[in-house]
Amino acid sequence: MTDRKEGNMANIYGYIRVSSRDQNENRQVIAFQDLCIPEKNIFMDKQSGKDFERPSYKRMVRRMKKDDLLYIKSIDRLGRNYGEILEEWRMLTKEKGIDIVVLDMPILDTRRGKDLMGAFLSDIVLQVLSFVAENERTNIRQRQAEGIAAAKARGVKFGRPALPYPDNFREIHGDWRKKKVTLRQAADACGMPVGTFYGKARKFETSI
Repeated sequence: MTDRKEGNMANIYGYIRVSSRDQNENRQVIAFQDLCIPEKNIFMDKQSGKDFERPSYKRMVRRMKKDDLLYIKSIDRLGRNYGEILEEWRMLTKEKGIDIVVLDMPILDTRRGKDLMGAFLSDIVLQVLSFVAENERTNIRQRQAEGIAAAKARGVKFGRPALPYPDNFREIHGDWRKKKVTLRQAADACGMPVGTFYGKARKFETSI
């Protein structure tokens, strides 16, 4: 394949995705080095694969034309939602006429699956891998929830520590409850947003 220069010559594209929690895209970049993908045709998103609302991915899909070729390192780089992966694969290969190659799974190479049996095998493998990718995502969420629950049971506190009451809080709180000042004035006097002041006031009152 060569870069599109004139006529109907096909472009080669590469798509990279890393989550916002894991910024290291080197493994995917290295996998593309020997594939002659023009630098301008490599698109990368740094966000979750829970859906396809990703700016670089959507921009790449708009550019791709029939017979273009898309490389991805693994199926979970395309996405992690089982149903959406299958629908996106169908849209790219059937509606737009794009070929896709998954480097970690050579059987998922639509260039080799043009015959009925090849397409059938690719569809089966894709469905299995898509299911595995989504199932792993579900398991990760469950393990995180179980870990948080266990930590809470041990007394571990999550979230930002509560800010201390300002020195004038008791006095301002009293004036507010006596309706000498409004809620807004009380919050301003304590140097905090209205919602924060009100929440602290409720907590303060239950601790008295």
